[in-house]
Amino acid sequence: MLTLEIRPAWEHVSQALMLCAAIDIGSNTTRVLVAEPIDGQLKKVMEQRAYTRISKAVDEEGAITPDKIEEVGELVATQVRLARELGAREIRAVATAAVREATNGAEVAAAISERAGVEVEILSGEEEGRLAFIGATKALGHPAEGPIGVVDIGGGSTEVILGTVDGGVESVRSWHIGSGTVADELISSDPPAAAEIRRVREYIDDFFAGVEIPQPEQAVAVGGSATSLRRLVGAVLEYETLERAIRVLSTDPAVEVAKRFELDPRRVRILTTGVLLLEKVSELLGQPLQIGKGGLREGIILDLWNGAANGSSPARLAA
Repeated sequence: MLTLEIRPAWEHVSQALMLCAAIDIGSNTTRVLVAEPIDGQLKKVMEQRAYTRISKAVDEEGAITPDKIEEVGELVATQVRLARELGAREIRAVATAAVREATNGAEVAAAISERAGVEVEILSGEEEGRLAFIGATKALGHPAEGPIGVVDIGGGSTEVILGTVDGGVESVRSWHIGSGTVADELISSDPPAAAEIRRVREYIDDFFAGVEIPQPEQAVAVGGSATSLRRLVGAVLEYETLERAIRVLSTDPAVEVAKRFELDPRRVRILTTGVLLLEKVSELLGQPLQIGKGGLREGIILDLWNGAANGSSPARLAA
């Protein structure tokens, strides 16, 4: 159970109407979270994920393939049905980098919407960052004052969101680089070879060459790479722990690492690039990264209930 500051927008709504669901169609995974606010906390009723790897199902023209659209549509329809069976009255489904960058992204979202019976919204990088910031900062578990940086490493994009708990989001930076896309391009060995790790690190350094980010007083990491690393190295990601993770991931095959740390082998195979991206962003922020207990899906549910009380509106971010 996450300790969250929640102020329902509709005080008169009964407890039965508080159950909400968030579906996140990401580059690597498609996830659903069903939760409800109870006594100032967000109680998770059900979580489910499937490794759909949409980013790998793209043709030469940059379009997501029909087979993958059908697969994801079927999965999201199942997740919607499960959420409704549990009593969720509000369901928000979103798609992130893989669909956002696809040449047929609008058609993909429309097809999944029709199959699942809920509208699938393609999030901009800025809106994705805003929602991740809400989910991360409301679940810190301790008072947070001053500027906070939230780092969201996804399969196809990386976001850094700066703001404060009281004032909300001040800026969102989004880059088209993610753990899945880099792994697909630069890593073929299992476990990754030393030369591949050097190549990935050089690629990331080149990608972020010249990037400067205001340095916050603390930083939080969300997303699949960060949450998986909690099992490998603990709750704080700094140079020593990230290097230890690289040693673990480069010593044994993904199946063995997955078994030892109770992770999915498909996640482990792209985790090395996630670690190296987290390492670079931590360097840019000048801060170790605390692994967050909430992220995009938690932010979606909080936003359904709190709206603008949770942070800056998309209109403010665009200003």
